[in-house]
Amino acid sequence: MRRTEGAGRAGRGATAPIRRSRRLVGGLRTRLVVTFVVVALISAVTATALAYRDARTAVLQRTQDAAVNDVRSRVTAVAADLDLPPDQRSLARFAAKVSDGLGARIVVARYQDLVAVSDALADTEGRITAGLRAAVRAGDGARFQRVTWRGEPYLVVGMPVTYADGDHRFSGLEVFAITDLRAERDDTAALLDSVRAGILPVVMLAAVLALLAAGTVLRPVRKLGRATRGLAEGDLGSRVAVRGHDELADLARTFNETADALQASDARLREQEAKARRFVADVSHELRTPLAAMTMVATVLEEDADQLPPDAARAARTVGAETARLSRLVEDLMEISRFDANAVRPNASETDLADTVRASLGLRGWTDRVELHLDEGVRAVVDRRRIDVIVANLVGNALRHGAPPVTVTLGTTVLADGEWVTVEVADHGPGLPPEARERVFDRFYKADAARTRRADDTGGRGSGLGTAIALENARLHGGTIDVAAGARGGAVFTLRLPLRRTGEETA
Repeated sequence: MRRTEGAGRAGRGATAPIRRSRRLVGGLRTRLVVTFVVVALISAVTATALAYRDARTAVLQRTQDAAVNDVRSRVTAVAADLDLPPDQRSLARFAAKVSDGLGARIVVARYQDLVAVSDALADTEGRITAGLRAAVRAGDGARFQRVTWRGEPYLVVGMPVTYADGDHRFSGLEVFAITDLRAERDDTAALLDSVRAGILPVVMLAAVLALLAAGTVLRPVRKLGRATRGLAEGDLGSRVAVRGHDELADLARTFNETADALQASDARLREQEAKARRFVADVSHELRTPLAAMTMVATVLEEDADQLPPDAARAARTVGAETARLSRLVEDLMEISRFDANAVRPNASETDLADTVRASLGLRGWTDRVELHLDEGVRAVVDRRRIDVIVANLVGNALRHGAPPVTVTLGTTVLADGEWVTVEVADHGPGLPPEARERVFDRFYKADAARTRRADDTGGRGSGLGTAIALENARLHGGTIDVAAGARGGAVFTLRLPLRRTGEETA
C-alpha cells in the first residue's frame, strides 16, 4: 500500500517564494518610489517643454521685431535718395546700401520686372515665397515669414516702398531682407540640451527623496506588521511604540488598545478554562471512590442476579451496566484532563503494528467481525497502549454505527516530509453527513443522539469522548486522524503516524 504523494506538497510549498517575489515587485516602497520618479519625470519633461517653447518664442520674437524695425528704418532712409522709376544700376545700388545698413543681410529689391540682389551669388528664389510677395504687394506695411531652405532656418522680411506725400501710395518698389536664424536655432538647442541634461539629476533626486519618504512612512508600518504577526502567532504582549500625532500614530495606538483588550480577554478565557479543567479533574477524582464502592455492589448484585426475581435481576444487571459505563466516563474525563494539563507522556518503544492491531481486536473479541488487510513487518516507535486505545475507539465506532463488512487496513505512505504509517478503518453503513464529519472529533459530540447504548461498549464509547481521546493520542505521536466518506458508502477513519524507528527522534 505504498504510494508517493510528495509532489503535491512540494507544489504547495513552492508558492511561498512566489508570494515573496510578488510582494517585492508590488510592495508599497516600490510603488512610492515609482510614483515619485514618474511624477518627477513628468514634471521635468513638462517644464523642459514649456521652457523650450517660451525661450524659442522669445528669441524668435526678439529677432523678428529687431529685423522688421531695422528693415523699415533702413529702407525708409535709403529710399529717400532713390529716383523712381529706377533702372537696373540704381536698383542694385539701392539694394547694396540697404544691405550694408542691415549688417550684410541679403536684400532683394524688385520694381516691376527689375530685380536687384545685394549678393549676386545668393539664391533667393527658394527663400522668398510667392505668398510673402503677394502679402507685401497687397499690404501697406512690413511682412515677415520664417522659412526653411536646404535644411536651414531663415527669416524673410518684406515691405513695400510708398511715396512720401502722406497718402502712403504704393510706389511699385518692393524690398525683401533675408536674415539667417541658425544662431538663434543653436541657442535654443543649447538651452534644450542643458535642460534635458538636468532631467536625470532631478529624477535621481526624486528617487532619493522617495526612498527617504518611503522609509519614514514604512518604518512604523513594518513595526506594526511585525507586531501583528507576533500577535497572530500567540504573543499577546506584542506592542508598538506610539510616536507623533499623525494617522500612523493613531493606527499604532488603536493596535495597542486592541492587543490590550485581546490579552485581557485571553487571560479571562484561560482563567475560566483552567477553572473548568480543574473542576472536571476534581469531580472525576472525587467520583472514583464512590464509584469503586458502587462497582463492587453492582458486581455482587450481578453475580446473584440469577437468584433474584426477574424484575430485580433486570434492575441489578442495568445498575451494573450503567455503573460500568459511568466508571469508563470518569476514566475518560480523567484522561482528557491529563491531556489538557499537558501531563501525558508516551511510553514509546519499537512495536510491530500489525501485531498491535490484531491484539487490540482479539482482546475485545472482534477478530471474527473485522476484515484485516495488514502489511506485515511494519515497525515503529509508538506507545503500544495508546495505539490500542485508538484502534479500539475507531473499530468500536465502526461496529456500533456502521454496517459490515468492517475493514482495517495497515500500510505505509511516502510523503514529502518522510514516511508515514496509515491505519484505515472503514465500514459500509450510512456514513456521516458533512456537518457530522466536521465535528466528529469534538468532545461529547454524538452524530446520533438517540442511539442505543450497549453493555459491551469498550474504550469509552457512548460518552462522546472516544474519538476526541483517539485524536489526542494520535497527536501525542505527531500524527492525526482524518474522516471521509467511503467510496461505496460508510465512513473511513484514517490514522496517520510518522514512521519512526529506534534511534530516531520520537514525538
